[in-house]
Amino acid sequence: MASYILASQSPRRKQLLEWAEIDFDIRIANTDESYPEGLTPEAVAEHIAREKAAVVARAEPGRTIIAADTIVVLGAEIIGKPADRDDAVATLRKLSGNAHRVITGVAIRRGDREVIFHDVTEVQFHPLSEEQLTFYVDKYRPYDKAGAYAIQEWIGVVGIKAVQGDFYNVMGLPVSRVVQALRDF
Repeated sequence: MASYILASQSPRRKQLLEWAEIDFDIRIANTDESYPEGLTPEAVAEHIAREKAAVVARAEPGRTIIAADTIVVLGAEIIGKPADRDDAVATLRKLSGNAHRVITGVAIRRGDREVIFHDVTEVQFHPLSEEQLTFYVDKYRPYDKAGAYAIQEWIGVVGIKAVQGDFYNVMGLPVSRVVQALRDF
């Protein structure tokens, strides 16, 4: 039995914890990702991560759960996962040429003890052509990604002008902070 449980089906979070050489099992946290109105974007990401951790903790008492949720925020708008191709292209069109924030909420929980935190990274896109947007969406199908993109894919290599903060946070987990939090937990 591994030391930790990652409450996520994200292949990127799995990869990041493997790179950090964390011993973990995966349990899927089937939760609805809704949240109470009036929360700040940071509180939204933390709320959803906390809910994911709570669901898995009920099924795995006594184990240490790591859960996360990543959102993209443009201005005051929280941009979730796109519904379909048209929504993905429209989302990327909004991000094109603009800076946005990527916020990942993290919950670490064992029994009644939990640590909740978030990390924020600012990402600046170059202006992208309609051809680039549709190429990316048609080839990479980013329908399971907040903001309709993955920074480690083609669009990150070609379309990202600047990143301020933790690159891995944009991939879905501020892994160095998670490692520190696990050590302190």
